[in-house]
Amino acid sequence: MQPSDLQYLPITPLYFSALIGLFVIVLLLIQLGAIRYAYMRLGISSGAALALLLGSLIGSYFNVPIFQIQGEQVLSGQEVYYFGMRYVVPMAVQWPGTVVAVNVGGAIIPTIMSSYLLLKHQLWTTAAAAVAVVAIACYLIAQPVPGIGIALPIFAPALITGIVAVLLSREHAAQLAYIGGSLGTLIGADLLNLGSISGLGAPVMSIGGAGTFDGIFLTGILAVLLASLTGRARTSSA
Repeated sequence: MQPSDLQYLPITPLYFSALIGLFVIVLLLIQLGAIRYAYMRLGISSGAALALLLGSLIGSYFNVPIFQIQGEQVLSGQEVYYFGMRYVVPMAVQWPGTVVAVNVGGAIIPTIMSSYLLLKHQLWTTAAAAVAVVAIACYLIAQPVPGIGIALPIFAPALITGIVAVLLSREHAAQLAYIGGSLGTLIGADLLNLGSISGLGAPVMSIGGAGTFDGIFLTGILAVLLASLTGRARTSSA
């Protein structure tokens, strides 16, 4: 497998276009001031929020290889349908087994942002609890998909982390939603399932990429909004 073979969209262009459309909607809402409060609660500016989401979309194309696992080839250069989503299986010209890589948009950027929020707000105990609960939930519902690796239902991470964040702390629900949703999904769905990917014949096992990127991206939007709206309602009633 050539280095260029590791760079590909984690989902088909049609589904990726839907995520771009969602990003445009968020852009319009921020410009209108409709959801500015959500990102104020998160602790970043609206411009930084847009840069974060745009960086995640662009970064989803890039994977950084870490190591390689020997296995048998099952699929290559195809599309796999799972739970309403179509994922792309990269073309493997020279088959070396499964290359384990880290996705820039779905793993590196969310991890950096989560670390920033954790350090800024000092949410060590509650954040650890949020990550643990989301990780366990994602581990239980994650499914091995031949050719792809590990996949989750697209809305599961965002819905789970939104509920967990609100229950743990309404004051810091937005921060906990992002931290718990991003790190919990990466740990529970991808890292805890590394041992089960050797028999799936996936050319690339992308941590935070195909199978989990869409869920992590939506976590950055849906879970934060869900948590922040609860905090807004509380502020209004005070």
